[in-house]
Amino acid sequence: MKVIFLQDVKGKGKKGEVKNVAEGYARNYLLKNNLAIEANKGNIKDLEMKKESQNKKADQELKEAEAFKEKLENTTVELKAKAGEGGRLFGAVTSKQIAETLKKMKMKVDKRKIELDEPIRALGYRNVDIKIHPKVTATVKVHVTEE
Repeated sequence: MKVIFLQDVKGKGKKGEVKNVAEGYARNYLLKNNLAIEANKGNIKDLEMKKESQNKKADQELKEAEAFKEKLENTTVELKAKAGEGGRLFGAVTSKQIAETLKKMKMKVDKRKIELDEPIRALGYRNVDIKIHPKVTATVKVHVTEE
C-alpha cells in the first residue's frame, strides 16, 4: 500500500515522502496514529501543491535576505568604548553590543547570528560577518572609537 508520511517514522520514511509499505502496517499503525495518509490522486496533488508553496516561500525569504544583506553591507556600526594606551580597550565589544546598535538603526539582527570569534579588544575598524540566512552572509564594518 502506498502512503504519504505526515511525520518522520524511524526506519520507514521522512515527512512528505511517498513510499510503499505493508498494508497491515499502514492500516494498523501509520493511518491509526496519523503518521501517514493513503497516497491517492487527491492527496498526492495536495502534497505537490504544499511543496510548491514551500519552494515559493523559501525563494521569497532568500530574496528578502539578499536585500537585507545589501542594506547591512552599506552600514558602518559606530561604537564608543573606554580605551587605554596603545588603543587597547578596557573592556571588550561583544556581539550583543553590535546587535543593540543595529537595532537602534532599525535593523534587527539576532546576536547569535553575528559571527565574532572573539570580542573586539582594540580601537579601529573591523569587518564582522552576520549570517542572515543559511545561504546569505553579510559583512558589516564595525568602527570602535575612544569614549
